[in-house]
Amino acid sequence: MTLYAGGKPDTSDVLNEVPEEERMRALVQTISAYIEHYHGGAVEMVSYEDNKLKVNMTGACQGCALAPATLHGWVEGTVKQFFPNLAGVESV
Repeated sequence: MTLYAGGKPDTSDVLNEVPEEERMRALVQTISAYIEHYHGGAVEMVSYEDNKLKVNMTGACQGCALAPATLHGWVEGTVKQFFPNLAGVESV
């Protein structure tokens, strides 16, 4: 990390120091915490390879008729905001 003039830290390179898979895992955990709190379900990251995210839907999401909408509309939509190269999300 470097300093701007005036002593303010330049944190633009901090994200580059954290591996992409670790950032993805943290994001999925954040999404899952919200789903757990408000809907009783959860999403767990299984793997992230070749810009493809594999997750496991658990709790109230398991067997729910709206799970595909949650998976693609909510999880995938949110992840794509932070990882625009995401090829897709798949429930395994």
